[in-house]
Amino acid sequence: MVTALRQLTGLSPPTPAARMRRPGDAWLRVFPGAALALFLAPIGAGLLYTWLPAFGWFPALGGDRLTLAHWREMLATPGLGDSVRLTLTSGVLATLIALVIVVGFVAAAQGTRTIARVRRFLAPLLAVPHVAVAIGLAFLIAPSGWAARLVSPWLTGWEVPPALIIVQDPYGLALTAALVIKEVPYLFLMTLAALDQTRADKRLAVARSLGYGPVTGWLKTVLPAVYGQIRLPIYAVLAFSLSVVDVALVLGPGTPPPLAVQVFRWFNDPDLTLRFVGAAGAALQLLLVAGAILAWHLCERAAMRLGRHWIAAGGRGGPAPVARAGAKTAMLAVHALSLAGLVVLAVWSLTGRWRYPDPLPASWSLDTWNRQLDNIWLTGSTTLICGLVAAGIALVLTLGCLENEQRNQARPTGRALWLLYLPLLVPQVSFLFGAQVLAVRAGLDGTWPALVWSHLLFVLPYLFLSLADAYRALDGRYPRAALCLGARPGRVFWRVKLPMLARPILFAFAVGFAVSVTQYLPTVFAGAGRFATFTTEAVAQAGGGDRRIAGVFALLQALLPLAVFAAAIALPAWLFRNRRALEG
Repeated sequence: MVTALRQLTGLSPPTPAARMRRPGDAWLRVFPGAALALFLAPIGAGLLYTWLPAFGWFPALGGDRLTLAHWREMLATPGLGDSVRLTLTSGVLATLIALVIVVGFVAAAQGTRTIARVRRFLAPLLAVPHVAVAIGLAFLIAPSGWAARLVSPWLTGWEVPPALIIVQDPYGLALTAALVIKEVPYLFLMTLAALDQTRADKRLAVARSLGYGPVTGWLKTVLPAVYGQIRLPIYAVLAFSLSVVDVALVLGPGTPPPLAVQVFRWFNDPDLTLRFVGAAGAALQLLLVAGAILAWHLCERAAMRLGRHWIAAGGRGGPAPVARAGAKTAMLAVHALSLAGLVVLAVWSLTGRWRYPDPLPASWSLDTWNRQLDNIWLTGSTTLICGLVAAGIALVLTLGCLENEQRNQARPTGRALWLLYLPLLVPQVSFLFGAQVLAVRAGLDGTWPALVWSHLLFVLPYLFLSLADAYRALDGRYPRAALCLGARPGRVFWRVKLPMLARPILFAFAVGFAVSVTQYLPTVFAGAGRFATFTTEAVAQAGGGDRRIAGVFALLQALLPLAVFAAAIALPAWLFRNRRALEG
């Protein structure tokens, strides 16, 4: 049993010497198993209870025999082909554009101060939820949005909003733009982590000494090593972009919508028989994502062969100035659009009267905030409590797993990393309905444990990935010195490791909290409509027509994670203000 668990987790067994030295540390091996159960149990049960109804087996709704009738009904849905096409084009295009921007910028800025300056904005950009970005972008680029107001009528001649379909356009361009804006910071963070592990500076220095230009040298010597490190994050971005629901509800077309939105509508339809069709659609969504990841992998192999020929050809130049300017401009545009979206959310939340095409409101008011105080308190407390509890549990599990690695010398393998990314690679809509069925059978549907559990499933991977590198990179001489002085391993953990790792631990906690705040589908399914968060309220208000209320909740959804990130940065500086080595 223990051997099978190790094989599933991808952890190599501890050495006999490690067991002899620390026999009291065996309890730490509980943490990898507990973390594994959090991944496999809900996903496995969710997929099972989704695929069975897809083939007609759901006795609670009268489905007592296997059939393909629901697949035929789902495939005969008008506009399904357009939904699949829209899903593929927006998801693949957003992933490709985000990757090109990140690779181009890092190649152009490697070794310069620009990359350090952009890195400072990573925490705020990562903290802003997808829905806040989507609503802010919608308020910015809509025909009656702020961008049109700033240039009207003196430049455009528009006295009334033009009849243009910009938001929720049939080609999903606005949806693609929002996904690019939000995924660029994540891929940039993963790329920076990979640079530290691949000795990028030394590779680039060797290439420059051989006469290669900075961009060409980076692409030929650094990118092949870096890409292997960021392959799984790219797959996670691709899977998310192909199956996102909340952003698509705000910016995606409605007739027909992307496939994930259509599946979500089937699951929420008052006609309970459409649950079978929704299950078939969820299965199709999973197959679509798996096929897209496989196709991306095949394209990687083809690009690898072409890249070898390009590298061997020995070309040392290229349009470096153009490439540098384009990459830096694209990264600047991403930052500018994110900031402009937050600003326009704040403006709308404080607007009293704002007629088109006035560039600014004619009057400012706090009436919208005052009217929504009760709702803000209710949704805010749910968001805060769930985020803190989910991030706290994830932090305990992560620290336990990482400490188990070090004390028992259990080396993680590639299989462990794949398992860690599993909740990020499997579309939420393809298994959350089944997980809800499991919660109903267990009597947990619509309860706090189910809500926290559903959030924890996605918080834990991000928190682990944020903390693992820093924890493993801690200089081992400090713990060994404490052990030599007679301290027990537990005391070393609490008095040496945790203080020295306070900054990365708190940063990882803030990442986990931000991930919890962004969860839409887990809240809807596990909460059974009994819990409302800033995210669910922002999505609901975005389609309600009142931009003031939508601005309030979207802004709060962005400000709450930003506040936690600010506390994560400020707290270590205050705690260790008299210890320069720990101030960061």
